[in-house]
Amino acid sequence: MSRPIPPQRWLLAFLLACLALPAAAQREIRFDDYAVPQGGTVAVAMRGDGPQSGAFAAVDAAAAGALSRAVAAAGFKGRADTRLDLPGLAPFDRVLVVGAGTSPLDARALEDIGGRVGQFAAGSTAPRIELLWAGDEPGAASHLAFGAALGGYRFDKYRTARSADAEGAEAPQAGRGDLVVRTAAGAAAAQAYARDWQPVAEGVRFARDLVTEPANAVWPEEFVRRTREAFAGMPNVSIEVLDVPAMERLGMGSLLAVGQGSVRPPRLLAVRYDGGARGEAPVAFVGKGITFDTGGISIKGNDGMWRMKYDMTGAASATGALLALAGRRAPVNAVAVAALAENMPSGGAVRPGDVIRTAAGRTYEVMSTDAEGRMVLVDALWYVQDRHRPRAIVDIATLTGAIVTALGNDYAGLFSRDDALAGQLLSAGETSGEALWRMPMHRGYGKMLESPIADLRNGGGRPGSGTAAHFIGEWVDRDTPWAHLDIAGMAWNETAGTATSPSGATAFGVRLFDRWVRDHVEAP
Repeated sequence: MSRPIPPQRWLLAFLLACLALPAAAQREIRFDDYAVPQGGTVAVAMRGDGPQSGAFAAVDAAAAGALSRAVAAAGFKGRADTRLDLPGLAPFDRVLVVGAGTSPLDARALEDIGGRVGQFAAGSTAPRIELLWAGDEPGAASHLAFGAALGGYRFDKYRTARSADAEGAEAPQAGRGDLVVRTAAGAAAAQAYARDWQPVAEGVRFARDLVTEPANAVWPEEFVRRTREAFAGMPNVSIEVLDVPAMERLGMGSLLAVGQGSVRPPRLLAVRYDGGARGEAPVAFVGKGITFDTGGISIKGNDGMWRMKYDMTGAASATGALLALAGRRAPVNAVAVAALAENMPSGGAVRPGDVIRTAAGRTYEVMSTDAEGRMVLVDALWYVQDRHRPRAIVDIATLTGAIVTALGNDYAGLFSRDDALAGQLLSAGETSGEALWRMPMHRGYGKMLESPIADLRNGGGRPGSGTAAHFIGEWVDRDTPWAHLDIAGMAWNETAGTATSPSGATAFGVRLFDRWVRDHVEAP
């Protein structure tokens, strides 16, 4: 268990953690008064309707009308999902124009604008990039900066950097330097950002780093170590880790079965944050943490198996959400549980046809060892209910290919028996930009999971995502509000991604959970 430490030491530890960039050197985000610089690299937004004003007009005036002429010549219309890079637009070295669209500029729109600038900044060698915003939208500076932090994410840990060019001169490094957000709020905006949104950005980055790392760098024990490191010194945080003997004593045959084929032993990790009223039941996030998924004895095909390092996204996002809540000192009690295992084939691996007894005492027959996500989740769900008595549970997992067939890469699947909780999560998804689509939980799904020799089977029948949700729900008390999120189609961007989620790991769930807590747990 972690011991509470003085707030002064926690603040120092948190600031040092924010400066540590293990996976990539990212730009430092700063804040300053709104002003048009005399040169350098600047970024402005352009509306898709009507005459331009604000920062765009000011930069255009400084460039003697060259900006508006260049935009017209390029046919740039200011659509919300576009940007235009204009080098050598005197007196500026470069002007980046980001489309703002025609919709009202709410927090999401501002974050997307910041995200486009952040993506540009990550690939630019300019030592300083200045984002100019003349609007008066509430919290504009924080939302622009939050978007820039998300969009500017890079993972360069394993790239070999060139230290010099062909002539021997030092090669400029992309993505280094400052990104200055210039608004009417000035430098004072830094305090609000550091309090409310920077911790969420850090939670997202923590989760993305874990997911992006190869499986020979992150396995269950290493996931635990990095989590301890991330939470070190934070007040009101306690961490419990169950090793194999501890799980054996509790009868966690399901989680153990998945991990028994690997030389890297499984772990169950629980991180609790108590920032709310003493004794108040926490909200719980339970994440699937398969650090690599071969499918076990029911082995997958080689095509795309490399991506199965991402099969611990649920655990990474659940833990990252706790990091965000603890970092911004949210007035809530919350717990994240990560069910960690590596699913490998070996002489000791679990087999199709085996019968597994779970910590809850119930049994199931293994129909596929590639249905391992639900297998680790059921013991984790028993644990969080037995030890923490949560008032609501949301589990999150890259669970089924069937949900990708149904929803593609636009929505995560939401399954729930609780209409109120489902509505809250749908709303939080819309606001945060991590969209959900509610799927049915038909009572007939249970018939497809009947076993002739055990309480259930761990798979069978269609729809695969629906029967999987039904299986998981069998281990959740009917009186506890519960939701299951199948994020198989949302955890990894193979293409360019979105403004705030570049290609690669998305950490889907961190922003969603933070938004749900802000709007529906803290607010009441």
